[in-house]
Amino acid sequence: MLEIRHLRTLHALRETDSLVEAAERLHLTQSALSHQFKELEERLGLQLFVRKTRPVRFTSAGLRLLQLSDSLLPQLRSAERDLARLAGGTAGRLHMAIECHSCFQWLMPTIDQFRDAWPEVELDLASGFSFAPLPALARGDLDLVVTSDPVELPGITYVPLFTYEALLAVANQHPLASRPYVRAEDLASETLITYPVERDRLDIFTRFLEPADVEPAQVRTSELTVMMMQLVASGRGVCCVPNWALHEYSTRGYVTARRLGEKGLFATLFAGIRADMLDSPFMRDFLLTAKDTSFATLEGVSAAPKVK
Repeated sequence: MLEIRHLRTLHALRETDSLVEAAERLHLTQSALSHQFKELEERLGLQLFVRKTRPVRFTSAGLRLLQLSDSLLPQLRSAERDLARLAGGTAGRLHMAIECHSCFQWLMPTIDQFRDAWPEVELDLASGFSFAPLPALARGDLDLVVTSDPVELPGITYVPLFTYEALLAVANQHPLASRPYVRAEDLASETLITYPVERDRLDIFTRFLEPADVEPAQVRTSELTVMMMQLVASGRGVCCVPNWALHEYSTRGYVTARRLGEKGLFATLFAGIRADMLDSPFMRDFLLTAKDTSFATLEGVSAAPKVK
């Protein structure tokens, strides 16, 4: 009567607090997800959650099944890992680099879990800020690159991890803090603080300012998000960062977050992988762990569309 997919569905609903986002994460349509819940509730003769509530309010039956999912799903993942070891061996190499300054927040817990699960895999992490990681991936020097700027290269496949919104951080007393969203021309008189990477790798330039033929008054760089936030809070400039990196500062009232453009500026983070590594059991497990960790720890991310 009760199936693993039902527990995963309930778990996804609790994590996303939205039927739409839960369906995206599970790669289902919203109608298919609603049908699955209705079917399960009819089987059980019990309602699992109250419709049209935000946050989602679970019934006693729903909470009991969530307790079961919290207990069973980690055991299931552990068993799947053990079976993968038996099927494909445990040894291997996973050398990776990141092109995202704010990715450490979710990547380090992912790496910790992976290291515990695959102790015989040689694991190495490098920052991709001082060299070109994607060519290194194509050469075989690396096995995985976390990037938001996929480049078509022979033998490289990009697996979407999640989609996020890039937001502008401004000082609380800044005139832009009272606006519902920021226009490109609003930044013509601003000092824009960025990470120290090429302009063609920054969405704030390639997808927001340059299409509008706007140049900020000044550009300065900082490697650390916390330093960028201090500069913004003190009125020394504005900066564009992913919503998850900005969340802890904006919710504390340290700075104000504003949408870029009326519809927002959205991007997808990818894992670039050599095609010969895609079927490796430990690589598949790393990708699953990375997605699970990001959805569990990051605010405002959503399931990315599958790449054809």
